[in-house]
Amino acid sequence: MPLRRTSSAFTLLEVLASLAIFALAAVVLSATYLNIISSYDAVSRRNEHAQDLRLVRAQLLSEPDRTIAEAGGDFRLPDNRTAHWKATIAEAEIADLFRVAFTCELRDAGNGKPWAQEEIFMLLRPTWSDPAARDKLRAAGLKKLGQGQPSGGKKP
Repeated sequence: MPLRRTSSAFTLLEVLASLAIFALAAVVLSATYLNIISSYDAVSRRNEHAQDLRLVRAQLLSEPDRTIAEAGGDFRLPDNRTAHWKATIAEAEIADLFRVAFTCELRDAGNGKPWAQEEIFMLLRPTWSDPAARDKLRAAGLKKLGQGQPSGGKKP
């Protein structure tokens, strides 16, 4: 009776199948790693833009003159970057209250694509008010307050 040899080695087909599975797993893991790295970079860039925007917005908020605030200006940022900002300011129906449309454009030194942001907010700024317009708005506000009281009642 002839002896039968048993082989304990892998066949070529088994080795190729395991290599294909390993390569597929490596591709999936490397794609996941690259997505995580690009997400981290995007979040980091967004945080940097938010911090730069706060610095530039502070320039607008610290400006006592309305005409200079509307003209805007350029602002130097860290890492040799620049920001250009401007504001469109409109009076509200309340004295010393203004509706501000703030636009900021951030530029990198490497001539990359600029990042722009626009915000609209209300700002209480007495130094921007025209005294005559302020007095008119205050008188109109007092008149409205007087109309809101009952007709037979006494004023406190």
